[in-house]
This record gives sequence, structure tokens and C-alpha cells, in this order.
Amino acid sequence: MSFVFFCWSVVVLSFWVALCLDPRRRWPGRLTLPETPSSAEGDGPGSDLAVVIPARNEEETLGETLPALLEQSADYARLVLVNDRSEDGTGELARKLLAESAASETSEVLEGGDPPPGWSGKIYAASTAVKVLIEAPGGDAIRWFLFTDADIRHPSNSIRALRRVAAEESKSLVSVMVRLNTESSWERLLVPAFVWFFQLLYPFRSVVKDSSRVAAAAGGCILVSREYLEKIGGLESIGKEIIDDVRLAARVKAAGGGLWLGFSRTMVSLRRSTRLGEISEMVTRTAFDQLGYRYWLLLLTLAGLFAFFISPPLLCAVAMAMDEPLTGLAAALAMSLQTVKYWPAASHYGLPPRYALSLPLASCFYLWMTFLSGWNHLLGRGETWRGRALGPSEH
Repeated sequence: MSFVFFCWSVVVLSFWVALCLDPRRRWPGRLTLPETPSSAEGDGPGSDLAVVIPARNEEETLGETLPALLEQSADYARLVLVNDRSEDGTGELARKLLAESAASETSEVLEGGDPPPGWSGKIYAASTAVKVLIEAPGGDAIRWFLFTDADIRHPSNSIRALRRVAAEESKSLVSVMVRLNTESSWERLLVPAFVWFFQLLYPFRSVVKDSSRVAAAAGGCILVSREYLEKIGGLESIGKEIIDDVRLAARVKAAGGGLWLGFSRTMVSLRRSTRLGEISEMVTRTAFDQLGYRYWLLLLTLAGLFAFFISPPLLCAVAMAMDEPLTGLAAALAMSLQTVKYWPAASHYGLPPRYALSLPLASCFYLWMTFLSGWNHLLGRGETWRGRALGPSEH
């Protein structure tokens, strides 16, 4: 039995050594949206850009997020917020904010309708806005669309910063992983791990390379050229996708467009997740879709999470109990490498150093949520978005 644990600890150590040596999966700290845009080409008045904001039940945050975009009205031609059948005062508040803004003449609120069967409500709301913008007078001049969530507070000049990256890097799609909220204890434990796992699955360094097939985007903030949006068949091509942001990026890259995915220090999501269930809903909605609805891959993923991410501290404990110094040494080295590898994600959110040790615990919860995602699909339960059931999966 001791030999089995020793071999296991060596395999785990080898995994973390390989992960630490993989240049693609180094923390992409340099891929950060510039905070002070230069006067580079494309930074002028945004007569060729439209902002689209799907909003569902966002009354709590809209009073802070929408004015931040309205203040940048010189950088876009039109702004359309789609009230996606909200059950609160989102629509009324949005109209009030627009009426009080100097940008009222270039902004409007649309009422969203029922999406077609199988569609994501968010994508249908966004596609409704795109159709209105294109068909409106002057719609032919629109060359770029900025899709942003209603709970995201943009810093000043964020639109110019996005345009600068698109121009300087010659990219057709620019996306930002905004700073998610980490005020609650659950958020501090699980949010950095969520971002870290996302970067592990879709290395940002590979996403930005045109020669790489890796494609991803963060749905909270996506700037995409009209040319490539039309090349892929519009938002209709991802209307039924659960992980719509990643699928959009994949289609743009497959069509020959360049991608940029990075972080922002000042673009912030105001949505709070104080309960474990709120974070669990986000993960269970997408995890099994990410695995292609394949149960064998689900089992392999669960085994991998336990073997490589959860087991290092357990192996240390077993080695101490069995007085196996070599097993303990390999396990301790694996845990040390794990801590070093995870530290940039915890540091990105300004967390104390002790949170670098929290990945095994966070992985336990992600293992459970991934299992629940497959279990819910097996039971025929549908996914949800913003508290709305999307219906049973068709997969």
C-alpha cells in the first residue's frame, strides 16, 4: 500500500512540474487592458461603434454601471440597452438614467421579447439590439459592436482602451476578464479558482496567438468587428450555445479573425455572490456543456480534479501517518508547486498569501459542482440564466 501512495505522489508531483514548466499556462499578467489609452489609430470619436447591453433584473447595479458608459458617449455612435423581461425596475431605471444623461439622443432602451426555443435569453436580447442598430439610419456605418453585461462598471476611457488593443494588435475580437467580486468568504475561496481554472483550460497566451487553435472570450465584455460577426452568421450562430462567449470566439478565430483576451484592473463586476448556491448555479450551468455532454469525460475530469488538485495535502497527511518520508517529500513538493502556481490568481484579487493554499479546498467544491452539472443533465433539468430557466438541454 505504501508503494501505491509513493507512486501516486510521484505522478502528482510530475503533473505539477509539467504544469509549472508549460510556458502557455504561465499567469498572463502582461495581458492587461491599458488604463490610459494613447492617441493611437482608432482612438478617435466612435462614430463606427455601437454598445449593446443585455439587462435582466439589474436594478441594483444599473445606477452605477450605466452612467459610466453614458459618460463615454463620444466614443460610440449608439448605445442600446435591452430590458430582457426583467422582474424588477430595470427598464424604468434605465430610461430615467438615459433621460438625465447628455447622451440621451444616442441611447435607447428596448424591451426584449421571448427567445426562440433553445435560445439563450442573453444572446437573443443582444441579437435584437444588433438588428435594430443595423436597420436604423446610419446603421451601415457601424463597424464594431461592444457587448457588455449590465452589472459591469467600466472605468473612464474603457472603450478607447478596447479600441486601442484591437488596432495595435490587429484583432477582430477583444475580450476582458473583468475583476469579479470577492467581498464574501465564498467569493474569496471560489472566484480566483474559477478564473485560474478558466486560464488553465484556455491559456490566454495561446488565445492571442493567431497560429494557435485555442479560442476563448469572457462574456462580460466583448468588442467584436461587424465584419467577422457577419462572417460567422451573426449572433444567431451561437443562439443555442450555453457557453456562448467561448463559442463566439472559436467561430471568429475559425473564420480568420484574431483574438485578444486579457485582464482589467479597473473594469469591475458589481454582482455579488454571497451564497454558495449562486456560484454553484454559474458552474453547474456550463460545466457539463464544456465537457461536450460526455459522461466518460465527466468521470475523467472528476478523477483528475481529485488526483491532481485535491490529493496533495491528503497525501502529505497519509505520509505522515504511515511514516513514509519519500511519499511525504513528493507530496509536499507537489503541494508547494501548486501553491506557487496558484498564487498569482489569489494575488490578482488582492487576497492575503494564505489564500494561495486554498486551491485544494476550492477544487473540492468545483468537483462537486461539476458532478452536479452532469447529474442535472441526467435528470433532464434545464440550465438557467439570471434566475430564468432555459428549458431542458437538447443535447
